[in-house]
Amino acid sequence: MAEATRPILIVGGGIGGLATALALATKGYRSHVLEQAAEFKEIGAGIQLGPNVFKMFSILGMGLGMGLAENIRRLATFPESLIMMDCVTGEVVARIPLGQEFLARFQFPYALIHRADLLNVLLEACQQCDRITLETSRQVTAMTDHGDHVTVTTKEGPTHDGAALIGADGLWSTIRSLLLHDDKPRVSGHIAYRAVLPTAEVPERLRWQTMAFWAGEKTHLVIYPIRGGELTNLVAVFHSKRYEEGWDSFGDPAELHERFAGTCEEVRTMLSKIESWRMWVLCDREPVKCWTRGRVALLGDAAHPMLQYLAQGACMAVEDAVCLANQLEQAGGDFERAFQAYNQMRYLRTARAQLTARLYGEVYHASGVAREVRNQVLSQRTPQQAYDGLAWIYDGIEGTPPRSS
Repeated sequence: MAEATRPILIVGGGIGGLATALALATKGYRSHVLEQAAEFKEIGAGIQLGPNVFKMFSILGMGLGMGLAENIRRLATFPESLIMMDCVTGEVVARIPLGQEFLARFQFPYALIHRADLLNVLLEACQQCDRITLETSRQVTAMTDHGDHVTVTTKEGPTHDGAALIGADGLWSTIRSLLLHDDKPRVSGHIAYRAVLPTAEVPERLRWQTMAFWAGEKTHLVIYPIRGGELTNLVAVFHSKRYEEGWDSFGDPAELHERFAGTCEEVRTMLSKIESWRMWVLCDREPVKCWTRGRVALLGDAAHPMLQYLAQGACMAVEDAVCLANQLEQAGGDFERAFQAYNQMRYLRTARAQLTARLYGEVYHASGVAREVRNQVLSQRTPQQAYDGLAWIYDGIEGTPPRSS
């Protein structure tokens, strides 16, 4: 394993940034994570974890000599199936079982977890690793690639030197704007309202051990259990011209109920249980072919932000982390060559996820005859056909364990 003289700087201490620090540690590299917030925390509630990311957690845990995947599993909820229903009629359109047949096909499970729980597992793993330095309240405002190292300047004053720089700072990435000089993210016109409800307040007939969503005409509602069934995560999405930057604005219940007025009784019942919603505008970007230059690379939403309809944003970020660390090891510490190889290996897969997520959003929100066609086509799929359709995502990528030092 190689050891750089300076640590690798990672801007952003979310799921992608912490996973990157762990992945680099498995290859012998030190890292310094710079998080602009006052603490490491996740905004939001539930997140879905596909088999492809559990494969990555297993690889990271093996490299670190700790039970990372096992710690995540202990905090996760494992649904029996993915169910899609029609938001207007309430009828079941499709059901994908997630039991033994699913495990036999993909080797790893499908899980639901609170974002904060997942981040805390990654954070604790980082805190236990002497190759990782964590620092909060550091907002990076400028960077310079000197050829043999990178320097970043922070709003708070201190500068930091690193062997390389990885921007894992999300949709509104500062590092991306400095590296690519491109426009703001693309606004989809879809608004998401999110809330968490104690499961005891959910009607018993709707307390399902599933990831369930009702697909409607320019609307959909997702509900699923988290924290062992103690809580129920709700996400209501609808089309709107309203726009606010950020992920944590208060939603307008009147607008929400207006958009869902024509939906079935089950959907309206669940929405009526929530008095306070958080709202965010769904954005992504056009896929780009290159997100590295010299000793600087982007990762996760900074590189390839996607709409949430594939539930793969965080999963792809963790895949990025493992792939980048693998390429750095194979390049023997040649950062520019490693970052170029990482980019080449990732851009088509992540672009496919970005574009497919957009397509899924259109399918979920179909209206008129398109909605009827959707229901007819999806209702005729067998579980095996559904698995085959998901295989390109859930088979994941290959990961390599660390070499002995």
